[in-house]
This record gives sequence, structure tokens and C-alpha cells, in this order.
Amino acid sequence: MSKPAYKRILLKLSGEVLMGSQQFGIDPEFVAELAREVKAAKETGLEICLVIGGGNIFRGMAGAAKGMDRAQADYMGMLATVMNALAMQNALEQLGVHTRVQSAIEMDKVCEPVIKRRAERHLEKGRVVIFAAGVGAPYFTTDSGAALRAAEMRCDALLKGTSVDGVYDSDPKINPAAKRYETVDYDTVLADNLKVMDASAVALCRDNSIPIVVFSIREKGNLARVLRGEGTCTIVKKEA
Repeated sequence: MSKPAYKRILLKLSGEVLMGSQQFGIDPEFVAELAREVKAAKETGLEICLVIGGGNIFRGMAGAAKGMDRAQADYMGMLATVMNALAMQNALEQLGVHTRVQSAIEMDKVCEPVIKRRAERHLEKGRVVIFAAGVGAPYFTTDSGAALRAAEMRCDALLKGTSVDGVYDSDPKINPAAKRYETVDYDTVLADNLKVMDASAVALCRDNSIPIVVFSIREKGNLARVLRGEGTCTIVKKEA
């Protein structure tokens, strides 16, 4: 495997991906498969940060839509991301990949608090750092948390692993003629509401010149291919 163009990346995974073929929760076999993908990427020499959503367990906005207090529902969603982070940590460490979980909501029995300098040191020592609990405050998505950590950790790119192979001009599940972008600029994503990530996350990446690489994580080996510049993906970046 050739060396990727990036030295340090943040990989954002949706919580739904951890369900595998299930309708809810965590599929240990699929999480193990994802861990193998992360290990293969790390073995190229990359420093890797991870952020995982919580939608496979609890989504704050869905709870709020059903009458829950939005802030309370969001805190519950943050706890779901910690559960996913611990599941991924377990899968990685079973493969021999040293991993640390840092949570924006302190819970010192199971993980570290988010401390930038400590996270930097973990990365320097070759550990994967998983950031959990979003930004630690309600009304922000894990996409915003991922963009924040990518900026804070000075990552070269934010890779968003989803169930689709890039960014389209319309929903490819509804419109078979939807066009996939190879590259697209941040302002087009925001102006056309292309649903890559929420607007605050895209704006934060734009303001810090962090490219967003959107690809399908469900395709086996795709993370490594994308890092080699071979896989199918869309890169969101500033216009040349």
C-alpha cells in the first residue's frame, strides 16, 4: 500500500454504520470489520482520530421530535456515542491497536476527558484517539464535534464514512439520475444544502481549510483505497 497524502486524519463514522445488517444497536462482527479497516489505514503511517455518531442507539433530534426536552435528548445521544466509542476501542485493541477514548462529558471510570495535549501525545505514540460525546453541549451534532476535533487536532482532512459513495446533487436513493460530484466547494454545499454534514460543521471545515472526504465505509477496503487516491469519493474543498 502506497503512502497516503495525509499525515493525520479524523475519521467520522455515522452510528448507523455500526448496526451492520441489524435494525438497532451494535453488530460486533461489523464493528470488527471497521476496526480492521482502521488498522490497515493506520499501518500506512497515518495518525488517526475517530468520531462516531450515536444514531444506532439514540438520536437526540428524534427524541426531541417525540416531545422530549431537546437538551436532555441531546445529552442522551452523547452517552450513546460513548458506548459506540468503547465498542470500537474494544474491537481495535483486540487487533493489537492501542486506543484511547476521550469524552467531552467526563466519566473517568471508562475513559479520559478531552485534553488536547494528551490527545496529541497519544497520536505521537501511535495510538488511535476516539473522541466521544460530541462537543459536550446540546444543540450540536456529532458532525460539528468531528469538525471541531479535526480543527483542534490540526488534521489534514476529515473523512466521513457513510452508506453512500460521495456527495450527490440529489438523493440517489430517490433519483436514479442523481449526479455524483468528484469535487465540490464548501460554499456550493452550503448554498445548495447538499446534506454532506450540518452547516456549522461544513463552515468550520471551510474556515480552517480542512477538506471533507465523503465515501462509503460499507464497501470493504474502501478506506484504504480512498487514502491511496483510488477509491470512489467526493472531496469538499475550496475552489482552486
